[in-house]
Amino acid sequence: MGNANREEFLDFLAQKAKRPRHQLHEHPFQPLNDLPETTLSGKSQDELLEIAQKNSEAVKVDFKKVTTENLGKLLDEYIAAKKIKNLILPTTDKWNEFNLDKWQKEQAATYWQPQAAREVNIKTAQSADGAVGFADYLLAESGTITVATTAGQGRAFNFLPTHYLSIIKKSDIVPRTRQAMDKYDSDIKNGVLSTSNINFITGPSNSGDIEMVLVVGVHGPLDMTYVVVEDL
Repeated sequence: MGNANREEFLDFLAQKAKRPRHQLHEHPFQPLNDLPETTLSGKSQDELLEIAQKNSEAVKVDFKKVTTENLGKLLDEYIAAKKIKNLILPTTDKWNEFNLDKWQKEQAATYWQPQAAREVNIKTAQSADGAVGFADYLLAESGTITVATTAGQGRAFNFLPTHYLSIIKKSDIVPRTRQAMDKYDSDIKNGVLSTSNINFITGPSNSGDIEMVLVVGVHGPLDMTYVVVEDL
């Protein structure tokens, strides 16, 4: 709906309701409480890690902790255990941040291509039986990872492969949604991040039928693994 049509529609509603239009600046938002800022706010990073692990495992996530030195070995073991033959990786500079530059170059993998057509990348992700990518933040309260869509790691990258592993820095574990969104807001305003959407992913997809039977891995990856790098 365009601005002109929206205004016309709202004017129509106000007329039918027999009351004047109101503007948001006349009714500023007043929060009911400070829970978004204060929930888990006093926790140390070690405590947030413990809470994040508990809540992630509650939503069927395979939660792993590792140091940078052993990260490559863990990824090799993961790929072997899942019997992944068609691995997809993101195109990103983060490989260097996690000391994985050598590891990723040794992989016989396909990549999410920044310059490729959307349909090409989606087809690549659909045919992949495993994905290793990066998350921006891990929300301790809910066991949710957040991933901003970028040219090198598009939205479908996170949802179409059969098995999905996401790497997160321990320092990027935050209490809850509010802290992650504050960081995203700052990065976008400062030109650090450009994204079309931010994905909130809480474990593998779940579905319950009319008999309330939980089925895991229905609409997305069959399973999800979070790997927290403790020395970053």
